[in-house]
Amino acid sequence: MDEDMNVAAPPSGGLCPETLDQALDQETLDQVQGLEREVQRAVIGQNRVIREVIIGLLAAGHVLVEGVPGLGKTLLVRALAAAVGGHFSRVQFTPDLMPSDISGHVMFDMKRDAFRVRKGPVFCNFLLADEINRAPAKTQSALLEVMQEQQVTIEGTSYPLELPFLVLATQNPIEQEGTYPLPQAQLDRFLLKVFIDYPAQEEEQALVHHVTNGVVGDQLDISAVRGLLNPAQVLKLQRAAARLRVDEQIVGYAVRIVRTARDWSGVEVGPGPRGSISLLRAARAHALLEGNAFVTPDDVKAVATAVLRHRMKLTTDLEIEGYQADDVLADILVNVDAPRI
Repeated sequence: MDEDMNVAAPPSGGLCPETLDQALDQETLDQVQGLEREVQRAVIGQNRVIREVIIGLLAAGHVLVEGVPGLGKTLLVRALAAAVGGHFSRVQFTPDLMPSDISGHVMFDMKRDAFRVRKGPVFCNFLLADEINRAPAKTQSALLEVMQEQQVTIEGTSYPLELPFLVLATQNPIEQEGTYPLPQAQLDRFLLKVFIDYPAQEEEQALVHHVTNGVVGDQLDISAVRGLLNPAQVLKLQRAAARLRVDEQIVGYAVRIVRTARDWSGVEVGPGPRGSISLLRAARAHALLEGNAFVTPDDVKAVATAVLRHRMKLTTDLEIEGYQADDVLADILVNVDAPRI
């Protein structure tokens, strides 16, 4: 008998024993698969957005959310922080926001008669950067440094951030007055760009009933969210996602998608190599959420649009015709052959 016949193939519906031993135990796997359900207790009608934000968390990447005000972005981050027991901070970006308002600064303590460091709001696990495109370039650059290096330098001294660290930045696509468009180099640092849209009628009716039933004022109610994980377990899950098996054909598939997007007719600027890297990182996180021990072509397809839409710039002619990056990516995913594994 061929020696390879004695090796059992990993099941498609869950982690194989070897991966369970190396990556995470079954109890923790059950907890991460229940993470979506816990966040959905507070955030009604945004299941796709919830999943993509959790993918960003598991892949140790940052998420840019685009949507009009009032759709639950702050509630989403608060609910996620409550579910994993992390520290939450929120910064409202404005044109007069300075880099020190984010990272912190040195101040003189009159009581101690000495200088001390006052740490800024970035020293947290979950940072909501609300309307990031309203801040000037130097403030955006300060946040970008924190996102990339996961540390803050104040007066020449570096202070590492507590991990896990997730930035959920939002921007309003409607109001353009007083905004500073994010440069492509900064957009490329976000693992995912997520569109949050209005909920369906049934979901909005359930949302309105939930928010107004016995609640005084405009409070964000996350009391129904249970703490399933802690930051240490999230780091364990991130390591587990990074170790999920990826066949070389899957790597080639992800690279072909990115290279096809780069050369596609009507694409002025396509995604660079960071797009391929981010595509595999997000696909691993999606596979972990699905309970699989290895990445499949469907995992790559599921995250491709959110990973690549902000890394592409269409030609003016295509934009005039009403095309968006999502339309182009849909055509690309149809035309790039997926491997059979």
